Amino acid sequence: MKPKILSVDDSKTIRMLLKRLFTPFVCELFEAGDGQEGLEVALREKPNLIILDYNMPVMDGVTMLRHMRENPEFKRTPVVMLTAEASPEIIGTVARLGVRDYVTKPFDGEQLLEKAARVITLERRPVTPEA
Repeated sequence: MKPKILSVDDSKTIRMLLKRLFTPFVCELFEAGDGQEGLEVALREKPNLIILDYNMPVMDGVTMLRHMRENPEFKRTPVVMLTAEASPEIIGTVARLGVRDYVTKPFDGEQLLEKAARVITLERRPVTPEA
């Protein structure tokens, strides 16, 4: 079964970079532009990993995370924060909410892949020969 990854970030550029980063791997990537949309997609798709921004309109990442942790179905869903916020207070808050890892923007794609691979199986797609 292909792992499902949900990218929740208000930056379309970040979501596009993540899509490009995970394309070589056997997985399904879903996107949301804010926490509210992220909750809706999570309920529908049941992701195996959520990559979550902190600062977003409508609903921020911490609020989304709190709502998820209140739902028994998402109590243990792995979350990696991908955000420009690096204050000890925010890191402490998300750690108490069970975030698996924390990556600050600008980010190193290989570092993010390594952190994702600690949570889900990232298997490379077979390379198809060009005709």
